[in-house]
Amino acid sequence: MAIPRVIRPLKHSSAVRGARSAFSTTSTARTTSVTLKALGLDSYNLGVYNGEWSGNGDVVETVNPATGEVLGAVQQASGKDLDHTLQCATKASKMWREVPAPKRGEIVRQMRNALSEKIEPLGRLVSLEMGKILPEGIGEVQEYVDIADYAVGLSRMLNGKVIPSERPGHMMMEMWNPLGVVGVISAFNFPVAVYGWNSALSLVCGNAVVWKGAPTTSLTSVAVTKILAEVLEANGLPGALCSLATGGADIGDKMAQDKRVNLVSFTGSTNVGRKVGLTVQERFGKSLLELGGNNAIIVHNDADIDLAVRSILFAAVGTAGQRCTTTRRLFLHEDIHDTFIERLLKAYGQIRVGNPLEPGILCGPLHTKAAVAAFKEGIADVKAQGGTIVHGGNVLSHLAGNFVEPTITSISHDAPVVHREIFAPILHTIKFSNINEAIEWNNEVGQGLSSSLFTTSPERIFNWIGPSGSDCGIVNVNIPTNGAEIGGAFGGEKETGGGRESGSTSWQQYMRRQTCTVNYSGMLPLAQGIKFE
Repeated sequence: MAIPRVIRPLKHSSAVRGARSAFSTTSTARTTSVTLKALGLDSYNLGVYNGEWSGNGDVVETVNPATGEVLGAVQQASGKDLDHTLQCATKASKMWREVPAPKRGEIVRQMRNALSEKIEPLGRLVSLEMGKILPEGIGEVQEYVDIADYAVGLSRMLNGKVIPSERPGHMMMEMWNPLGVVGVISAFNFPVAVYGWNSALSLVCGNAVVWKGAPTTSLTSVAVTKILAEVLEANGLPGALCSLATGGADIGDKMAQDKRVNLVSFTGSTNVGRKVGLTVQERFGKSLLELGGNNAIIVHNDADIDLAVRSILFAAVGTAGQRCTTTRRLFLHEDIHDTFIERLLKAYGQIRVGNPLEPGILCGPLHTKAAVAAFKEGIADVKAQGGTIVHGGNVLSHLAGNFVEPTITSISHDAPVVHREIFAPILHTIKFSNINEAIEWNNEVGQGLSSSLFTTSPERIFNWIGPSGSDCGIVNVNIPTNGAEIGGAFGGEKETGGGRESGSTSWQQYMRRQTCTVNYSGMLPLAQGIKFE
């Protein structure tokens, strides 16, 4: 066997390395060691699971974006590993689809409990590997627990319909049956929750799941899979029902191309999602796309200013601006613009940026050096396109990790940089004069994920959520654009991809609909009164 490549992160400069002492390198290393041990991980881990652990691809080291230190290594999947994993998953799906849905729900209930028992170390690993603050890391695991609760109840409510037949002695009904194998390609920013949304629903719907997480959060992917695998093993079920194939774009491409993957659920950028969608469509497979978001909040002159400021702070700065639902555009009514900016600047001035494991920190690092470069490019484009930096705009180079200042700009609504999603805490502020103008500007970008209006006017509220209002998949009033609950369908329109995950009728995407007509009359009347005798 060929010796696998070891892919290592870029080294920091000597000046930056010296700044690591601010985060107590020894303490961080100890936390990492305790966290990995609690989750059954080591410094080297296999990244392929299909009932057995293996891995023949590159060895990828994942790093702590707050310090640049290596957390551990995962041996990724090769093309042959993926092929074998899909064989195992296909075989497992044929058994699983025959298990009654409530029994499938019982397995997901046990998975829910197993995840809940490991919520603290798993949430800590998310913070270490992804970079979000610890309360958000634990909250993300809680989101998986919540969707598992939802899926358990759903397992007894996968209802079809009885449809009146126009033919005597006939019954027509709608049936929902499993697809087979669901492939989940998830992104770095929610390395647990997005897989949870897909996996919990897929399993109760009767499918096997093959997961490829982001290579930069491979430790989290392995940790989650180990927890689920223990539940499957304890119940005598094939581990391939929750398969894992860690890897890069090559593994994702192969999943998209493979006819054995009946549904590909992809979360990531619009550019990559467009390619995935086209690839899956070429083979007439199904795709569920959760892509970019260029989300806006509109604050009208009758809004609760305190509520709006607190909401925007979380929506724009939470997860260091790396949520697909992060607020990136803020439209302020001209009557309140100056006062609101003053209040917002005061709130931004109190934000603590730093080690995401430290209590009181609200903004952790960006995930990669590439994200820092994108932040710098965005700031330069704001200035080049006539905008000004109202707050922030700097890379915090005295810190060892990928830290930037949460930033507020003032710029025109139609500046090209405003229409580009930058995965960083950059908030563009724009003044408007009337609600119709603000709605038009909200809708003018390519993406259509999340949006929110702050107002106390019923007329404006119902116009906003109506046919002439926001064109997004998530349309809020007096709450942030982020922090969606699991009970509603999550997803957006236009370049956001049109997919829906989590609640409502999202489960239907993981099943095939069949219209069934049963003739119990002994006669053969044809529809539309046709005579064929």
